[in-house]
Amino acid sequence: MKCIAIVILALAACQSSKPPEHYGFIARLGNDTVSVERVTRRGDEIVSDEVDRFPRVRRRHTTIRMAADGTITHLEMDIVTPSEPTNQRERHVVADVSADSVHITKRDSAGTKKIAFATGGALTMPHLPQMYSLTDLYFGAALKRAVAAGDSVTLRQYYIDREFDRFPLHSGVVRLLAPGRAELHHDWLAGYADATFDSLHHMLTYSGARSTYKIDVERLTTQPDVEAIGERFAALETSAGGMKQLSVRDTARATIGAATLTVDYGRPLARGRVLLGNIMPFDEVWRTGANAATQFTTSAPITLAGMRVPAGTYTLWTVPRKDGHAYLIVNKQFGQWGTDYNEKRNLGRNSLLVDTTTSPVEKFTVSIVPTGARKGTLVIEWGNFRWTAPIVVI
Repeated sequence: MKCIAIVILALAACQSSKPPEHYGFIARLGNDTVSVERVTRRGDEIVSDEVDRFPRVRRRHTTIRMAADGTITHLEMDIVTPSEPTNQRERHVVADVSADSVHITKRDSAGTKKIAFATGGALTMPHLPQMYSLTDLYFGAALKRAVAAGDSVTLRQYYIDREFDRFPLHSGVVRLLAPGRAELHHDWLAGYADATFDSLHHMLTYSGARSTYKIDVERLTTQPDVEAIGERFAALETSAGGMKQLSVRDTARATIGAATLTVDYGRPLARGRVLLGNIMPFDEVWRTGANAATQFTTSAPITLAGMRVPAGTYTLWTVPRKDGHAYLIVNKQFGQWGTDYNEKRNLGRNSLLVDTTTSPVEKFTVSIVPTGARKGTLVIEWGNFRWTAPIVVI
């Protein structure tokens, strides 16, 4: 027994004498920075300071304890959200994961919320959009269990921020694609995220190019000045009059003859990104904007791009083609999220007229332009492309 105790003490002393790791993460949406993080890891303890705008600006200080298998057994996070009501600006979150359950306490001056989930013994990790040290550990814990390319590891995930308080325990899947490469899919991520790793399973890069949130993340060897960046984020939020969605919602309206027409849509920014073939993949159905599906309403029968459209509400989808063409789809389903496309509900599909803009359009724009007593044009512009479809009131 004395020998065992000596070995344990020696291992502990060896671990404590090992120099700490200092690193960070930066996440960008196009050329805009949306989160930065400074991380110090010493053995099984990680301390992080982070700021993000998703879209509300939040500052986070987090302490994590980990088990030998890479799972997070204890998490404490202090969150400051300047734009929240006074009694919700500061929040303290504690999460403890045991062999078969996770217990979460969320406390601010408005009260305390306690949540417990049975995990059934599954690998259970926190998931927080924009905090990529957690994503790093999420992948790392899964990859410890993946042996060969093609192996998939299922995880359960719980959430931290107030807007996710109503969420149950969700599921995620990490699949090893090849040594140093893996993909992630989880219940609220539309599509797949891709990551690269070093031989110790440290996440080096993360890409949302195959999902609806086109984020790019890189690991930093030099820690960022989180405090200064956080102050800049908060100042920008204040100068804008408060929290703004990354892709604002807007409505285009027009009256042509007897028809009143509206388009309700999300307006993403170009942010220096390649649009056609990247943000909008070629030969795939696109939501024609961001977030919820783009909704089109006409109060009278019309033709749109040559398709007969009765009075009512629809969704507009588009398909950019690699050969330079583009298609407009009018679908009879409406009110759904922008990844919920049901081809069986199509009213019709026809070609758009393809042109270029006179100057780059930063914010995705849809407009309805009357051109006569019963005629008009639906105009879709972003970056350097301009798509149009004729409207005729019947």
